Amino acid sequence: MKSAYYTELGGSDVLKLGEMDRPEPGDRDVRVKIAVSGVNPSDWKARERGRAGALPFPIIIPQSDGAGIVDAIGGAVSHVSEGDRVWVLNGQWQRPYGTAAEYTVLPAKYVIPLPDRASFEEGACFGIPFLTAHQSVFFDGDVSGQTLLIQGGAGTVGHHAIQIAKRAGAHVIATVSGPKKATIARAAGADEILNYKDEDYVDQLLSLTAGRGADRIIEVSLSANAALYDRILAPKGTAIIYGSGEPMAQVPAMSFIVRGAQLKWFIVYELTELELTAGTAYLKGMLEDGALDTLIGARFPLDDIGAAHDLIATGQNLGNVVLTVSDL
Repeated sequence: MKSAYYTELGGSDVLKLGEMDRPEPGDRDVRVKIAVSGVNPSDWKARERGRAGALPFPIIIPQSDGAGIVDAIGGAVSHVSEGDRVWVLNGQWQRPYGTAAEYTVLPAKYVIPLPDRASFEEGACFGIPFLTAHQSVFFDGDVSGQTLLIQGGAGTVGHHAIQIAKRAGAHVIATVSGPKKATIARAAGADEILNYKDEDYVDQLLSLTAGRGADRIIEVSLSANAALYDRILAPKGTAIIYGSGEPMAQVPAMSFIVRGAQLKWFIVYELTELELTAGTAYLKGMLEDGALDTLIGARFPLDDIGAAHDLIATGQNLGNVVLTVSDL
């Protein structure tokens, strides 16, 4: 099978293309013929930095998200059949072979039926982008009537999070870095848009929230924004952390203690089965209602995987980035 892979850490030039043996599914596994592979920031970071600074396997096929058609199933698998359209998650998480190849094998729980109204391109964005957004919005319970500050509202997670939060009855303030991204966040349904580069960004936020700050913050980069939490997070508020640009962050600890605010965090690869079931069910409902817009910002063939990684690494992509792997 045609695959993209790397055998050393480094820039996008370490990515190679070649033929590899088609993997065989175990009793509780599913083999999927990949149509589209989703590219996420964690993919280039894993390629460049590894896991804990090391290459975890001798050879790695990158990328965790994808969509395609079930090619073979193990004897204990019953929720999908050969020929079914599916989307997949956790491809290259604690295993060497991800979705940047014609075939991948995954534990059955990470292979989800893809509704007919969703394209393979959209399905390739449901893993990290949608499930992170869903978990972020509901990680601390119901958001109806609350004010949510969604950092990076035009990002792949933020764009989904705005739509989920609005569907759940929240008032949404989204941050962006410029006019093009403001247009994306507004189209997703954000009630207010703030440019976090404005010198008076915090004052604008406080004006919109009667001086309280946001009830919840959906945080893309703790290291970049934590120092502002004593002003932008409301008393008894919660910051939900799903990412951080740097490994260390400075948090105004005493302010959290005095005001009873909280920090909570998670990693999307380690959702419990209950959390995964809740996320996929919510996704199914939004798709059935025609209430989800998954923005595809750039498309590349598998041969150009390096360019796709480089685009994601710049942070300049407007929407999800996908690789076409097979013509299905």
